Order: sequence, then structure tokens, then C-alpha cells
Amino acid sequence: MSHAPAAAPRLPLPLWRQGKVREVYEVDDERLLLVASDRISAFDIVLDAPIPAKGRVLTQLSAFWFRQLAGLTPSHFLTADIDAIVLEVPALAPHAESLAGRSTLVRRTAPVAFECVVRGYLAGSAWAEYARERTLAGERLPEGLLESSPLEPPLFSPATKATSGHDENVPFDAMRRALGPDLADALRDLSLAIYAAGRQHAATVGLIIADSKFEFGLDRAGHPILIDEVLTPDSSRFWPAAGYLPGRGQPSYDKQPVRDWLAAERTAGRWNGEAPAPPVPEAVVAATTARYLEAYRLLTGHDLPGGS
Repeated sequence: MSHAPAAAPRLPLPLWRQGKVREVYEVDDERLLLVASDRISAFDIVLDAPIPAKGRVLTQLSAFWFRQLAGLTPSHFLTADIDAIVLEVPALAPHAESLAGRSTLVRRTAPVAFECVVRGYLAGSAWAEYARERTLAGERLPEGLLESSPLEPPLFSPATKATSGHDENVPFDAMRRALGPDLADALRDLSLAIYAAGRQHAATVGLIIADSKFEFGLDRAGHPILIDEVLTPDSSRFWPAAGYLPGRGQPSYDKQPVRDWLAAERTAGRWNGEAPAPPVPEAVVAATTARYLEAYRLLTGHDLPGGS
């Protein structure tokens, strides 16, 4: 059983980088091709079982948001339409069927070495730290907050990017020292504005965006632009507004079924928490696919093209 990322697609382009979920290919000096797989990771381990439709959800939902946010922020997005991609890169024509729906042509940038996280609710690693220390990245938060409590106003909470293992929450001052105050302040303000726009849209369809991470790159003029994925189930925590109640964890439209199942396996002593993880049952895979598809349907207002 393999627990490394699956082999990258054999494309007639140089492979620039392979991540847990995506392969990035060099098109030319100006552009890259992002290909999102159906791989899934949990507890920093890439699992053997793919989640059908996951890569297409991440790609097409990001495309939806890049278009929605175009008036707010520039981005690296060019197109996620396979016909347009093949027109720009004819060598990909023989691979069009396998790339359809999961590929994005983007502008090249110089990535900023911080995750720009906005937290509107106290959840995940932020809740774990608060429960221990009453802090977030070492900075004091008010007393009396509960798990899933709203944070008003939302907090900008940057993190260092980790090539393996967990990203690490850091104080904003650390980001300002590393990047300079002008760039750090610009990224903070832009992240808060993107989160606010996403949160406003999500509220109209009965969803809460508890938190979200954004990535930015610098264009050739040194200006920050939005890159990677945006406001997807892999980069954000989506909760149903109906039934929301602070003081407990909330159901979410993401890989929660996989995380819950793995946690139960570990509690029962059937898994030691290290790679390789045990095979994921088909019912857990199906439940996770359903979460991704439902997030896409709610946020965009229509079903994922091509079905599940």
C-alpha cells in the first residue's frame, strides 16, 4: 500500500511541483498549468482512496470565486475551461478528457511565503490553542469564548507555509518583520476584504464561512495577486447556518467524514496515527464526495458539470 502522492499525470510539459493534491506544470515563462487530483490528505497523510469529483470541485469552485472576486482583487486565474486551455496549449489536446474540469491555466507569480488566514469563528487549531492558553499565535484573546464562538471583527492570523507537516500560526508582527510592513499590511487588508465578500455571499445560501486561508503571489511589478485555490472546502471551513450553536464543533462541508473515521480508528487502537493510514471504507468515501458536491451546489447555485 502506497502512502505517497500518486504519480503525476504524464503530460508533455515540465512538472514544476507536485503537492498533496495538485500537480503544477510549466507552460512557458509566463504561465503554469494547475491540475487538481482526487487525492485527499488527513492528519498530514495522503490516503490511498481518492475522493471522486474532489479535484473538479476544487478547480471549478475556485474558478467561480476568481470570477466573483475580479472586481475586488487581481488573481493569477486565466481559464479553467479545457477547450480554452487546449487552444492555448495545443500539446495538451490528447489529454483533454483526463484534464477536463480539473485544470487551470494561470499566470506565474513569486509566491509569498505565508498563508493568509482569516478566522471569523474559533475553530480548529485556533480553538485548540485558545482552550490551552487563551491565546491565538501567542496573542491574548478575550476570556469566555467557546468552541465555534464568533470572532468580531474577524481576525487575520497568518501562518508559515510548511512543505510537510502542519503550518504554524505566527503573530502578525512576525509577518510584518519578514515581508515589510507595507506588503504585510496590504495582504492583511486584502485577505479581510476577500473573506468578507465570501462570507456575505455564503450567508445568502445558508452557509457560514468559519475561516479561510488565502495565498498570494507577487506579479512582475511586485504587486500582490490572489493565487492557488480560493474559498473551497480544502481552504475554508463551511458550516450550515441552520443549527449553528457555539460550544461544540459544527458539521462541515469538507473531508470531515474521513477525519472522523480516522480519529475513531485511532481511538479504537486500529491505527497508530502514522502512514500508511488504513483503507478508507467506500461509505466514508461516498459521504465525503457528497459533502464536496453539496458545497459546490450551494455556493454556485448549480450542480458540478459532469456530475459525480
